[in-house]
Amino acid sequence: MPSNPGRTGSPADPASGRPAAMAEPERILDDVDLVDRVRAGDATAYRGLVERYQNRVYGLVYGMVRDREEARDLTQEAFVKAYRNLSGFRQDASFHTWLFRIAMNVAIDHIRKHRRIRTSEYDDALDHDDEGLDTWEADHLRRSPARDHERQHLYDRIMAALQHLSPEHRQAILLREIEGLSYKEIADAMDIPEGTVMSRLFYARKRLQELLEDLR
Repeated sequence: MPSNPGRTGSPADPASGRPAAMAEPERILDDVDLVDRVRAGDATAYRGLVERYQNRVYGLVYGMVRDREEARDLTQEAFVKAYRNLSGFRQDASFHTWLFRIAMNVAIDHIRKHRRIRTSEYDDALDHDDEGLDTWEADHLRRSPARDHERQHLYDRIMAALQHLSPEHRQAILLREIEGLSYKEIADAMDIPEGTVMSRLFYARKRLQELLEDLR
């Protein structure tokens, strides 16, 4: 009996006559998978790690140096340094904390080598339209529901107050408050004991409260 040309169905497997199975969705590779591919010689796999973390690394570095051009250069430097030292990454740790540690060290080295630590800074560039800002900055501003002058002023004051902290205390605050890392993850990223993390956060928060007392 001839088949009905109008009938539709699953395409048949020529070998068995059974309908062919639906294609499985491609699995999203996790950090360890990508690292393994890079180590195996697939240099293009590193692009996946860069795309996954470049905005977060930029956000942390920018919080340290408060200069967009410097933050871009230092972010690139951090990824290059991470690539060259990928053999030293231990897979019992989180890749992002290892990467953040490298990025923060790059930023701290830059601060110490190339300029004095600024004890007072106000970046009036954020008073202007955010067109052309990097993704992290634009997203941060867009998260403010009203984006009014009061919120903008508060953001500027907090970022300026961070510059009064030492690089180590600033680093701890950014990892905790911007990235939301746990104490253990911060300890891994900064290569210090958890107790030291707690101490630095306590001091940094206390100092920020003093600097921002008038906003309370």
